[in-house]
Amino acid sequence: MPPRPRLRRTRRQGELNEAARLADRLQQTGFTKRDIAHIIDRDPSLVSQFYTKNKGAAFVTALREVLTAVEAGGITDLPELAAIAARHTHRRTTASGARARVRTKALLITPTGTGTGRVGAQAIASGSARLRPLIAEAARQGLRLAFTVRLAKTAYVHPSGSRTDSPGIRRDVIQRADHTEERSYGSAQTGGFAAADFARRVDAAAGDVTAAVHQWLVETGRIHPDAQIIHLEVRTWRPR
Repeated sequence: MPPRPRLRRTRRQGELNEAARLADRLQQTGFTKRDIAHIIDRDPSLVSQFYTKNKGAAFVTALREVLTAVEAGGITDLPELAAIAARHTHRRTTASGARARVRTKALLITPTGTGTGRVGAQAIASGSARLRPLIAEAARQGLRLAFTVRLAKTAYVHPSGSRTDSPGIRRDVIQRADHTEERSYGSAQTGGFAAADFARRVDAAAGDVTAAVHQWLVETGRIHPDAQIIHLEVRTWRPR
């Protein structure tokens, strides 16, 4: 007997927690989840977890004040709204009163600086959030960085194997049967990129690693603006 298809369960409006309801009202006024994440100074994945994991209780007061500022005061400037939210959001502190470290999964960076992180289509759609701590830690340690992306063949500007696209990398293209290609940018041999530079790009994109990489590829003339990344891998190492 074939297995029964898994049913996707979605929360009805009445089942949403207060943070999710406030986030919904902000979205109805034109803000995105990424905007809301920027306002409360958190990763966009956390806003999604208001809906999927019942999180967000600590941000209810901040979101309520922001919503009042938008609806009653007509304020739409993100930095101004972030300043309002900051008065009502506080990072966790340790017993000694110091700011607690953000809880994340263990980073796969060895003492030699070698680290790897990969994400597929589902994680990419939500901004590849799991790669952000890897890039941030690599930046903190002063490491170098390279990455591999997979897109449709037609999404690239330069033809396969072009030295203009990814110079100095011998095996820079992997062609797939589904008409996609993987291309690598940066390597230990060519020096790669400063992780700190990419960390700043990620911060500027409100923590969205996918958007930061996509923007770099567009800015450097490697992919078309409407291209979509479907696989992303980040590698780090310590410069010699």
